[in-house]
Order: sequence, then structure tokens, then C-alpha cells
Amino acid sequence: MNPAKLIEKAKHSRFYLWLLNFMLSRMIPFNLPHGFEITHIADSHMETRLPYKRKNLNHIKGLHACALATLSEFTTGFLLISRLDMNRYRLILQRLEIDFLYQGKMDGIGQFSISNEWLEEKIYKPLQSQDSVVVPCTVKISDSKGNHLTTAVAHWQLKDWKKVKTKA
Repeated sequence: MNPAKLIEKAKHSRFYLWLLNFMLSRMIPFNLPHGFEITHIADSHMETRLPYKRKNLNHIKGLHACALATLSEFTTGFLLISRLDMNRYRLILQRLEIDFLYQGKMDGIGQFSISNEWLEEKIYKPLQSQDSVVVPCTVKISDSKGNHLTTAVAHWQLKDWKKVKTKA
């Protein structure tokens, strides 16, 4: 199935959301042991879950900093690429800044939102006159009780595939 069609169906169907999560765990093998799950996806908002399980814990049984950082990257990058034409734009993480605020002792829930106006102002307009653009995307992760665990800013570089230099 076409990834864009699967994402669109997942916005309105629990089955297709499950199927999307199943496919992503196979397409991004690095994320498989973490058990990341998209719990909600819409045009302008995405929520993801980092399960509180052994593979995601640090030495003091809290959610591991690297697992939280990876969830931040995944949440922002996936919503961006789902809104953009993945055949037209290349997306590369340039930098990730993260503030750890509270120790996670239960599932972590990542939330990221964008708007059409944000896409126009930060991506589409600048790419009309520049080869690439770097957009900061702020994601907040809270635990199941609403405690604010982290705030991360993922800086994504976007570039039209036509402007990407390839080796000869």
C-alpha cells in the first residue's frame, strides 16, 4: 500500500493506525525494540507513545534519555514527512536539543502540532528562494499522569530532492 494512503486512512481508522504502526516497526528497525506507537495522527497533530518497559529504561528504572530523544525525533519527523510529499522533499535531522524535566516512571506520550500557516511560512515560502531550510520543531513529552518529562526541539533540514547533489 502507498505510504501516503496508509497514513491518510490511519487518521480515521483504528485498524489502519495499527497497520501503520506495524509497518513502521518493520520499516524503521532501529525503533522496533522501543515499541514506539503512534496513538493519534491528524493533519496538524500527532501523538506517540514510548512504553514503560525494560528496553526503554535506564539504570534507575526511569525512561532512558536516548529513548525519549528518539521519540522526539520520530514524532516531529514523521508528522512533517506525512504533511510533505516524501518524494519531493528530503528530511534530515540537523540538531536535537532536549531539556529533561521530570523522571519518567510510566509511559511517555509525545505531542507535536503544526499548521498550514506554519508550513507555508517556515517551509514552502523559504524554499522558493533557498536550496534548503532548517525548521525547529518543538515536541513535548509527558507521562500518563500528565507530568512534563521533556521538551525537545528537533531542527530538521528540508531540501527539494531536485537540489540534492548525488555522486556520479
